Amino acid sequence: MRSVLRLFVARRLAVDPAALVHPGTAPPIEIDQWDEEQPIPRDELLRRVAAVDGIVATLSDRIDSELLAAAPRLRVVANHAVGYDNVDVAACTARRVHVCNTPDVLTDATADLTFALILAVARRLREGERTVREGRWHYWTPTMLLGLELRSAVLGIVGHGRIGKAVAARARGFGMEVIWSGGNAPGGIGLDDLLSRADVVSVHCPLTTATHHLIGASQFARMKRSAILVNTARGPIVDEAALVAALEAGTIGGAGLDVFEDEPRVHRGLIARDDVVLVPHIGSATGATRARMAELALTDAARVLRGERPLHPVNEVPP
Repeated sequence: MRSVLRLFVARRLAVDPAALVHPGTAPPIEIDQWDEEQPIPRDELLRRVAAVDGIVATLSDRIDSELLAAAPRLRVVANHAVGYDNVDVAACTARRVHVCNTPDVLTDATADLTFALILAVARRLREGERTVREGRWHYWTPTMLLGLELRSAVLGIVGHGRIGKAVAARARGFGMEVIWSGGNAPGGIGLDDLLSRADVVSVHCPLTTATHHLIGASQFARMKRSAILVNTARGPIVDEAALVAALEAGTIGGAGLDVFEDEPRVHRGLIARDDVVLVPHIGSATGATRARMAELALTDAARVLRGERPLHPVNEVPP
């Protein structure tokens, strides 16, 4: 083991990395941080990892064969996220590089944001706020901005993991009927059946080869014309161009999106629509959650560098 270990932190975090990694603990870990809000440029990232033993990465940092070749000392990639579609896990495993993530801690924050989007679209909050702010609200009327009542509406959850289950619990509190597709839990139904029955479809599955564009033109065609799509999982699970076409044709009723197919770029057909609510990937954006995510990522990175097993491994690396 080297006398001094080096950890690269690829973004400004909600906590001070030095306060968690404890550089004075033997063997010492020296921290190099890209202490900015914007992502580190690719060429700069490749230069900065040349002599590092560990990386705390974010979703915009692509950990692939090119980066692994540029970082011959690398032993651990701690992803500051639950999802790890930005990491080539197979390539890391082949190089005996540990990959870690931050599960559990963002479940409630993301479920809250999911339900905020459901409510915002169902009750037409974008239209209502714009009407007030632009001075176009002149009188109350019984027919103004009529939306979807959630009690007795059907929520279809695509993906039955922790976040999907947390959204289901919130939905039941609103008196919604919950159905789901995906996962191994009993009681699930096929995706086509879910899409045809649901008033609200909420996406919570991981992004994989199999789920890329899982929701596209043929899936929108199965949905109710009044149905709402909400995505707080990963953007490429939904075919964004097909979503725009479905909205323009009135095939579905609206959408709430926290994630996008080509972040931070958003399909221009979504920007001006009053039946779409758009937020910038803030599902986990509470102070407590982001601090805990940073803590998990930094702690696991330090554990691996000091010869211990990570607490939240994604892959299995022989000791």
